Amino acid sequence: MRIDVVTIFPEYLAPLELSLIGKARRSGLVELAVHDLRDFTHDRHRTVDDAPAGGGAGMVMRPEPWGEALDHLLGTAPSDRPSDGTSAVPTLLVPSPSGQRFDQAMAHELAGLDWLAFACGRYEGIDERVLDDAAGRMPVRAVSLGDYVLNGGEVAALAVIEAVVRLLPGVVGNAESLVEESHEGHLLEYPVYTRPASWRGRDVPEVLASGHHARVADWRHEQRLRRTARRRPDLIAAWLAEREPTPREREVLAEEGWVG
Repeated sequence: MRIDVVTIFPEYLAPLELSLIGKARRSGLVELAVHDLRDFTHDRHRTVDDAPAGGGAGMVMRPEPWGEALDHLLGTAPSDRPSDGTSAVPTLLVPSPSGQRFDQAMAHELAGLDWLAFACGRYEGIDERVLDDAAGRMPVRAVSLGDYVLNGGEVAALAVIEAVVRLLPGVVGNAESLVEESHEGHLLEYPVYTRPASWRGRDVPEVLASGHHARVADWRHEQRLRRTARRRPDLIAAWLAEREPTPREREVLAEEGWVG
């Protein structure tokens, strides 16, 4: 997978050199480049913003540097790229509080693509003409981490990149660890424990030391149901829509106060 990030704060993306993402970059599983938007300005102040049309508070990112930055990205696609079945253009992701809510399902969808680009806006956002122009040349998707506002798109880009890249084959050492994570199958992950068996008067649940794999699996599944019903009852409705629960599953949900 290739990932390009355009930002006025390239240093903000430094964490992408760390942990599994950094390892994936060094091993060639991910080709990731960060581009400074100010490199596409032409005045001595390297200006990227201006007052909003129509008046109002804040500043808006100018279209000229963004247009040139995206032109540059499109110009870096190898001429023979389509011959290997990959895309000749990126899917442009624009972090924005007015975008589509990012979730695990979208992470899986994006992990199936071969080229992503992120346009990290600042101030009051990017001139809308940039996105309209880009949409005529590549897929464009506004993406939101949640119902709150950040200072810029860099934090969201970091979160989306980590969520997507870890799903790529070879990035996470044990692929089985991805199966029962939170939000896979609409349920949250079960609680986890390790040694020592007793700590500050609190013991690891006895079933986990039983060696009985079926009992452990049943316990973990019930814990996923209980945790989701308590913390994210909205997800239970999606889970129920895809299956007919067993009598025991209904009993567990009823014990947690689920009414549906």
